[in-house]
This record gives sequence, C-alpha cells and structure tokens, in this order.
Amino acid sequence: MIGRKAELQELERLYHESGNQILVVYGHKENQGRQLVQEFCKGKKSFYYHAPEISAKAQKSRMGREIEKYYRINMQEESYENYFKRIKSGDSSKLILVVEEFQHIMKKDAQFLESVIHLRDKKLYPGPVLILLCSTDIPWVEQEMPKVLGTSGKKFSGVLKIHDLEFVDVAQSFPAYNLRQKVEMYGICGGKPEYLARWDGQKDVKYNVCTHILSEDGFMHESVWKFIRRHLRELSVYHTILESLAGGKRKLNELFQETGFSRAKISVYLKNLMEFDVVEKVSSFETGGWENAQKGLYRIKDTYINFWFKFVYPHLSDLYRMEPEEFYDTYIAEELEEYLAPYFVKVCMEYLQLMDHARKLPLEIHKMGTWIGKRGNIDIIAQNSVRENLICLCNWKEPKMTFEMCQELFASMDQAKVTANFYYLFTATAFDEKLVRMVSRDSRIVLVDMNQIL
Repeated sequence: MIGRKAELQELERLYHESGNQILVVYGHKENQGRQLVQEFCKGKKSFYYHAPEISAKAQKSRMGREIEKYYRINMQEESYENYFKRIKSGDSSKLILVVEEFQHIMKKDAQFLESVIHLRDKKLYPGPVLILLCSTDIPWVEQEMPKVLGTSGKKFSGVLKIHDLEFVDVAQSFPAYNLRQKVEMYGICGGKPEYLARWDGQKDVKYNVCTHILSEDGFMHESVWKFIRRHLRELSVYHTILESLAGGKRKLNELFQETGFSRAKISVYLKNLMEFDVVEKVSSFETGGWENAQKGLYRIKDTYINFWFKFVYPHLSDLYRMEPEEFYDTYIAEELEEYLAPYFVKVCMEYLQLMDHARKLPLEIHKMGTWIGKRGNIDIIAQNSVRENLICLCNWKEPKMTFEMCQELFASMDQAKVTANFYYLFTATAFDEKLVRMVSRDSRIVLVDMNQIL
C-alpha cells in the first residue's frame, strides 16, 4: 500500500487504547479506505460487514446471516442488539468490528446507532472492541451524520478522513522517476492510491497516459464517468461546468456567459461539486492590496478530473478516432508544462510544510497561501503569527530562473502591498548565474533546486 503511515498509526493508537472506541473512517473510494482498514486488521481479530443499499429489514437479515456463517452459530432474534452480543474475538484481544458503508444502515434504522452505542458502552459484547464505521459518502458524513448522531456523537472517538496522498508519499513510491516525471505523474493522477497502484513507474509519463487513460481499455479511461455517475445526477450540467472550469473560466459570471445556465443554477451545482471535493473556491492570501486581488474564483480540486476535462473531454471525437500516441502529441504534449505549473507550486508548499515541522525555516509558519492578483501572482506567502513573511517564487517550466522573473515577483508584491522578511526561490530546472551571484550577497534569500531534494 502506497503511503498511509500516519493513518495506520492513528488506527493502531486507538486499537491499543484501553476501553472501547468508535471511529468513523471516510473518503473517496479511489483513496482506498477499505484497503487501509483491511491492512490494519491483518493479524487482529475482526468481523467485517459490507452494508449494501437495501431495505432496513433486508439489511438486518443479511448481517444476521453473515454473523451466523462467520461464527458458526444460530440466532433466533434478528436485532443489532442480539448480533453485537454474539460477536467475539475468542480471547482477551480487542475485537475490531468494521461496518463498511454504514450510512446505508443508519439512514433507515435508528436501532443500529443505539446498538452501536450500547456495544461501545459494554452493554452487549463484554470484551474490548474497536468499532470502525466506514463510508465513501463524503457529503453525508460531513453534513448529515452530525444531525443523526446528535448528543450520541460525544460517544465517538472522532472521524478519520482519508485524503489524497501527499506528494512526498507519491514521490517515494516511484524511485526510478526524476523530479519532472514525479510532478508530471502527480499533476495527472493526484494522490489517488487506486490510480498510482497501477501506474508503471518503469515507463515514462506518455506511455502511462496513452495506456491507462487514452486507450479504451485503460483502467483510468472511464473512471471520471464512473465517479460522476456514482455521486451526481444531471450529468450534462456537471460536464458542462467542469469543462468550462478546466478551460479557464473561473468566475461565476464567466461560467454564466460560457454555459448559458443561470447564476443561481451554477451556484447550486458548484456547491454540490464542492461537497464531493471535486471543486473548491479559491481565496487569495489576505494582504494590504486586497483591492488588487482577484475574488470569487473557483477551480477543479480533484487532480485527475481536472486533467480529464482539460485535455481529454474537449476532444472526445478525436480520442475515439486517433491512436492514443497521436492524441497525446496533438492535444496534451504542448500544453502539459503550463498546466503542471500550479502543481509544482503545491509541491513547493509541501516542502515548506515539512521544513517547518522540522523547524528548519527562518520563521514558524502560521498560515500559508497564494496571492492571485489582477496583474500578476505571488506563488507562495508563508506568514508567522506576528505577520513576518516568507515569499516564494516557483519556476517549473522556464529553462532557468532569472533576476527578471524576480523583478516580476517584486511588481506583484507591490500590487499586493506586502513585504518580505525572507525569500525562497524554487526551481525545477536551473538558476541563472547572474541571479546566483546577486543573491549570494543577501542572506534573506535561499535558492532551492528541487532536483537535488526529490
């Protein structure tokens, strides 16, 4: 399994904690929460139940049958109270009870939650138990579940959201790749373990895109369709909005002009997409130059959905007419570098966070973000609690970072009305010799060649 060390450590911590616990584990299916839980359960006593979307009566009967089969027992009464009396570890070790897609039960049967609480309170199975309630329904867990739980939520140990993997976890899993290949892969797949697990790290990015995305039998070829159909309705509306966002229409009014949908309708659909972590609203880092910052911007948050709607969806006719290699050369190769630049900024942000945790920065980061101006941007502003600033410039695609690029940064800083206590200049290529000589005399400026780090 790629990454997930922190999540496994949290599960182990709860497992070894005294008493009984309830933990909600949730996230996109593609982030492999199920595989994470199964990995955690290896070598431990556990009972696993996957709850399909069926009636409350059929659900209760199904769980009863599976408990009877697993423990080789007969039960006369169909109730969750009775079921949770009969599960067991067989010794003094803690039992792990896993209920996958538990929302399918909790939405229709209030008795399930009551019985889970009774199990946690040792009113049913008397031995130690860790109850893992797992779900891939992100909006329900984040918005509806708290209402369902009410005061019972105090009995829960918490929630564990399975996010996309960080770049460092992805990079470490592909040692044969250089920095450029790692960022290219990350800017296409994001941190989705399901995609990364089948990506061939011995082949270049073009091969993988052609084989796994552009070919009709590729394992990622229909994953966007499957994701959207699994969670959303009125696909034509969502497809239209996502294609517009990927094409650079980032404001509500731009989307209105591009799609022809009403502003109210677009707002509702953007809200739905944000609930599923597909889209996010972008906020500029707050500075004195607020009047010069762009506001009300949206962008596609899900990396692979962004890639699909940027490069593939607008050219579906040619996708099915051309060979994958021809399609790649025609529609992807030339624009890929520009597309990847924001993902390199994300990589540099993650580097700063790691350095901050190791206390190797000249200031302790309190907040960090990007300033998006009407004329120019600032890639990264990292600020401490007393508003001292570390300003960063990130060069992904230019052959060398030059002093002229720094001057453009200074112009953006004037627009943002922000000053710097320190500068970090990141490059994925090289530094101009003139720039190196100039900054060598200024201890506030640090040059970071990411090729030497990753």
